[in-house]
Amino acid sequence: MKLKEIPVSIYTSAKLLAISPSRMNKKEKDPVPVIVSLTSIPSRLGTLHLTIRSLLNQNIRPKKIVLWLHQSLKMEIPKRLSHLESDIFEIKYSHLTCSHRKLIHSLEHYPNETIVTCDDDMMYRDNWLQLLYKEHRLHPNTIIANQTRYITYNEEGHVLPYKNWVYPKHNSINSTAVIPIGAEGVLYPPKSLSEQVMNTSLFLKLAPKADDLWFKVMAVLNETQAKLAENRTKAPIPIIGSQKQSLKKLNIGEDKNRVQWLALTQHFNIEPEIFL
Repeated sequence: MKLKEIPVSIYTSAKLLAISPSRMNKKEKDPVPVIVSLTSIPSRLGTLHLTIRSLLNQNIRPKKIVLWLHQSLKMEIPKRLSHLESDIFEIKYSHLTCSHRKLIHSLEHYPNETIVTCDDDMMYRDNWLQLLYKEHRLHPNTIIANQTRYITYNEEGHVLPYKNWVYPKHNSINSTAVIPIGAEGVLYPPKSLSEQVMNTSLFLKLAPKADDLWFKVMAVLNETQAKLAENRTKAPIPIIGSQKQSLKKLNIGEDKNRVQWLALTQHFNIEPEIFL
């Protein structure tokens, strides 16, 4: 977290805490046909209620908010989180310990629904879901993301280090090369990913620490395009103390994303040419 983000985080936390759960759940709004899905880890359970509050406080209501936790945490749920449970927000449990569970279980339980994933260490702006859904209406068969990377290869067809996968500023975009990044929100239309997305043993073998890359390859196999949202809300607000443990440093610092991407593309025989 950056120093300048601390005052905003404190203010937003206080603002969300001032709204009672009953008031959040009784908003007189027709829900949009979207499932919001996320997961979390033990070290974030104490602050996770702030993320959930920000999702409940959206200016349009999702059909459902589902939090997937490891089954060992059933007796560890803080009251400030469990008190938020309602017909809208539900906590479900998984045997998986990896971050892939934020999406794959919801795909299984809600196969015909539009699913939006998000992270557990952020507070989302109140127009976050509204803008994502609005863009989805314009591009109903495309995966929409508020944050992306761009798969980049050199002239010899070798994939560059992940730190070089920067979204280009020019207008000539190959949407096959766009990788949605989960942190700021990703919208998946129904049936947008290959049925192989549920293959637990395979994603644990090929991309155990890179759920975004696994989901990207599943989109490629299904010939589903991805795009950076054009009308994006302001970036979500980090929650103080929630970002001490993260896969980001490991995957980027040691270039594990590149290693896992190579494993995925080699296994599925995906040629570099489609990303150029």
